[in-house]
Amino acid sequence: VQLVESGGGVVQPGGSLRLSCVASGFGFSEFSAKWVRQAPGKEPECISVVNPRGDIIKYADSVKGRFTASRDNANSTVFLQMDTLKPEDTALYYCTQGGNIRIALPPKPGRGTQVTVSS
Repeated sequence: VQLVESGGGVVQPGGSLRLSCVASGFGFSEFSAKWVRQAPGKEPECISVVNPRGDIIKYADSVKGRFTASRDNANSTVFLQMDTLKPEDTALYYCTQGGNIRIALPPKPGRGTQVTVSS
């Protein structure tokens, strides 16, 4: 399965963005999907995990109450709605397979969509 992210950009503090992650290949609806972010000079952080059916979603404390993850299995897509963005949310965001919110691996080259929160 290949995953391609989109939707990043530059936004002011307090603003919103909606990220998408489209999967190609077979089996998308059979695995959990996670959103991970990596800020410059920092370790990757898994911020959300969505189970295969999309009815169990976990969030890191850093984004809880501000970000909402969801998935559309019919279109092999995972979404991340980001509201009330803060400068500390600035990072490269990417999606991966997996159900453990404590595991966050670095992105592969060329992967991810950049989110910059700045006034």
